[in-house]
Amino acid sequence: MFDKIYIEKLKSNFSEAVRVILTNKIRTLLTSLGIIFGVAAVITMLAIGNGAEKEILAQLELVGVNNIVITPIPDEKEDQNQEEDEDGASESKRFSKGLDMLDVESIAKNIPSIKSVSPEIILETYVIKKGRQNPVKLIGVFPEYFASANINIESGKNFSEAQSESALPVCIIGKKIEKKLFTGESAIGKNIKVKDVWLQVIGVIEEKFVSENAQENLGIRDMNLDIYIPTKTFLVRYKDRKIISDKPIDFGGGGVIFMGNQQGPKKKIPRGNYHQIDKLIVQVNDSKELNATADVLSRMLKRRHNDVLDFEISIPIQLLKQQQKTKQIFNIVLSIIAGISLLIGGIGIMNIMLASVLERTKEIGIIRAIGATQEDVILQFLTESVLVSIGGGIIGIILGVLASYILEITTGIETILSLSSILLSFFVATLIGLIFGIAPAKSAASKSPIEAIRHE
Repeated sequence: MFDKIYIEKLKSNFSEAVRVILTNKIRTLLTSLGIIFGVAAVITMLAIGNGAEKEILAQLELVGVNNIVITPIPDEKEDQNQEEDEDGASESKRFSKGLDMLDVESIAKNIPSIKSVSPEIILETYVIKKGRQNPVKLIGVFPEYFASANINIESGKNFSEAQSESALPVCIIGKKIEKKLFTGESAIGKNIKVKDVWLQVIGVIEEKFVSENAQENLGIRDMNLDIYIPTKTFLVRYKDRKIISDKPIDFGGGGVIFMGNQQGPKKKIPRGNYHQIDKLIVQVNDSKELNATADVLSRMLKRRHNDVLDFEISIPIQLLKQQQKTKQIFNIVLSIIAGISLLIGGIGIMNIMLASVLERTKEIGIIRAIGATQEDVILQFLTESVLVSIGGGIIGIILGVLASYILEITTGIETILSLSSILLSFFVATLIGLIFGIAPAKSAASKSPIEAIRHE
């Protein structure tokens, strides 16, 4: 019986609250603006945060958790910081042999914390299919490369030791290459012509999405468009920068040539890319050893390169952590903005409800005179406050969802909406209405029938 009476009271309060809200549509909308924008900001913020977290995890999978990346610095420009002697001639810097396979062997042999070492040699070339040239990147790698780079071979197999040591013309291709060259059929066992060499396809890697952000910030290639061959196959059948060309006036073979007359300053001709390999991925056993191993690698390579710093060492996971930290700061800023909007919305609701109490003093006195208790009045005004907040919350949810989609389309920032973020926003909106409706509700309940007569 008690429950039935309570339910009837709730229904009555709800219908009365709806009547009051619909009577003052514009005022109600203006009152709930803070809630609307606050909820929209919360949903958009959480969608951006979820998208950023997914992107970070995807990039982490691409670069590997325990990897150190060593990249060479080609001598493509004349050194502008060379010191000049008394005669005005620039002093030549020390000679470096560049990053090569001997460095790879030395690293693998002498540093115990290393799990694997995988060099990359890159050549931008083309593959010929039906008389048409398609641009590709040809990558010379060790068989261990695919494990260290978290690349799965979807079909076929990895390079065998015999294929790698004998420099056999075999290759593993990206998924997009297979789709482009062998539409609707498997590429395994078939031959492709890359530049001037025929290669047999023995494997196809699993397709992976690589965002433009990952390609730009972390130097990750779109591996789906790559063709991989054993390192020795690359050096023997394509290009080895350690072999000095017998062509006249070839500045790319590792020599340093000075030109100019005796009276003018001597000019250094850049050596170009004299490094034998283009990238070196070093995988350590434990992520705790990353910094120490990177320091040892730096000192070892600098000594082997005659104290010339013609390489750079980076730890991708640390770059990703820095990105993650930056995005977390961004999310905190958005959270503060959303919190301020919700706070302002709650204050707005409280102010309007207090004004409504003053306007409805007579009405409050009459319902108190005909038997309504203070609890009934409190419940009535709390219902109105919560309904205003819920209405603002629903509109805010719609705006937040639309804003997330529009943001992704216009800026390319991935956003991921979740049911939990929507439910959280709805709960917060309801809680704001409840908390900031308490003061007006108590103020209304304090009115007595005598005040209604005085107001009249």
